[in-house]
Parts: sequence; structure tokens; C-alpha cells
Amino acid sequence: MRAPQIGFAQLVQDFFLRRLVAQRGASARTVESYRDAFELLFGFIEQRTGKPAAALQLVDLDAPVVLDFLDHLEAGRGNSVRTRNARLAAIHSFMRYAAVRDPASLPVTGRVLAIPAKRFDRPVLGYLSREQIAAILAAPDRRTWSGQRDAVMLATTYNTGARVSEITALRVREVLLDRQAAVHLHGKGRKERVIPLWKNTATGLRAWLGKINDAPEAPVFPNRSGAPMSRSGVRDRLDRAVAVAERDCSSLRGQHISPHTLRHSTAMHLLQSGTDLATIALWLGHSSPAVTHQYLEADLAAKEAVLQHLDDPSPAPMRFKPGDRLLAFLQDL
Repeated sequence: MRAPQIGFAQLVQDFFLRRLVAQRGASARTVESYRDAFELLFGFIEQRTGKPAAALQLVDLDAPVVLDFLDHLEAGRGNSVRTRNARLAAIHSFMRYAAVRDPASLPVTGRVLAIPAKRFDRPVLGYLSREQIAAILAAPDRRTWSGQRDAVMLATTYNTGARVSEITALRVREVLLDRQAAVHLHGKGRKERVIPLWKNTATGLRAWLGKINDAPEAPVFPNRSGAPMSRSGVRDRLDRAVAVAERDCSSLRGQHISPHTLRHSTAMHLLQSGTDLATIALWLGHSSPAVTHQYLEADLAAKEAVLQHLDDPSPAPMRFKPGDRLLAFLQDL
């Protein structure tokens, strides 16, 4: 293969700055996700070959290396198949760009682009009952500053069905409490939506905003230093609330509950209240109502209700009638 027309380091920089940011207008979260994928990939190659990132060439990212890297994510780092596929999507995006910028690289880019995403079983969605949600929302200790924050944060998360990234990115100017109470969320793919608030959620937010920095760009849910909470920070505070809620709600024990579980619960409760799937898709910021069908599939109560309207076509069970010899045996006992 003849010498490449552009250096590898320049190609990577152009991919991020020109392709992702300037041309595609990718969100900051997308850029961060792609950046993390390449940092992990370059670190894996350096550990394996001793080559630092600055010395790499595109040929060093050939298909066998990428496949070994993907296996390492699952076996070595314990990542899920979803994470593996997300890292592969970032690499595929780069390889498509490299193929256009440097046609001489087509043998390498073609082999990497031929690597398929890994299929995986989709588990039934986990969600909480309304009683379980009520127990979690009541758990934070409102006598403390962090407890007040956690109570409002969890209530807002459940009310809006927001992703944890949307909650941590929420700014003071995006909480609308003057006329109609609502919050302005920024979701995946630069999708924005405005979600109305229950009276109790709005009251809690109004009181909370009076206790933090009220600058328009300040985070609504800061940590002790005033910076936005991290994803792990939100997860930790939820874990604490669940641990307290388990004392009065035993059905929470042993359950795997994450911030996304609250989002799933919001969707299921909207569905169970009679809300149509298109509205739920808009509420959650899904790209299509087709994504929202997973909640309909997980609603066992709705399926049981349908079953009640159908007659069982199978024949009624027959009672066993013993033969004469068996009756004679029993009578002789």
C-alpha cells in the first residue's frame, strides 16, 4: 500500500474537529463518547505493542487489532455488549471518514467496516411500582442540604422521565416556574423538549432554587463545590435513598435500581394511565415511537387484561375414571 496522503494524527484531529464538530454538529456528549473510545483503543494498542498514540499509523488499527480490542472491552474491562457496540460505532464512523480522506487506506478501512455489531438478548425492562417510587421519593433526609437536593432531584427525574445526563446538565434558566411549571431538557441528538411539572415537583424546585446559586447558567443540582453532579454521584445518592426506602418497602430489597429505572418507571406509569405511545415517546425524547414499544412489551398487566377478553380454546380437563380392576382393588382394602 502506497504512503498515505495524510498523517494519522492529523486524520484523527480532522475527524473530531472537522467531521464531528464542524460538519455534523455533534453534541458535546457524542464527542466525549467518541473521544473515550479512541483513548481506550490507543491505550490498548500501546499496552500491546509499545507504540504510543503519536507513533500510530492507520494500518495499526486493522481489523484483527480492533476485534481484539472489542474482546478486551468485554473480557478485560467487563463492559456490556451495548458498550462494545457503541465503541465499535465510533471506530466505524472514523473509518468511513478515513476512507474518503485517504482512498489508499481502503483495504484497512474496508476490513474494519466489515466488523458487525454484536447481537445480544434484550432483557425485559425493569420498572418500579408506584408504591416503590413513593417510598424512594420519601427517603432522603430533608433536614440536610444534600437530602433536600436529593428529594427534589429524584422527584424531578421521575416527573420528567429524564435521562441522568439530562438531569445533571439542567441549568437554572431551564426551570420555568412563572406561568406554567415545566423544565426544558436537552436530550440525545440535540433533541429538546419541555416537560410539565406536577404541583408538588414545582413547589419543591421553587424552594430548592432559593437555596443555591441562582445564576442562569448555574446547575440546578450541584454538588458541595457548586459544580454539576456527576453520573456516579446521582447513582450514589439514589442508592442511599433506596437503602432507606427498603426499611418500609420490603419489595425493593434485592432489586437492581439505577437512575434509568426511574425513567422506565415513568414510561410504564404513563402507559398504565392510558397515555398513548406517541405521547410517551415525546415525553421521553425518543427518536421514534417504535423505541417506546418496549414498554408495551414489558407491561404484563396489560397483557393479562387482554387475555381476560379471550376464551381459552383448549378442552376442559377430563376427570380420571379408574377401571374396574382398580376399583376392585380399592374395595378390597
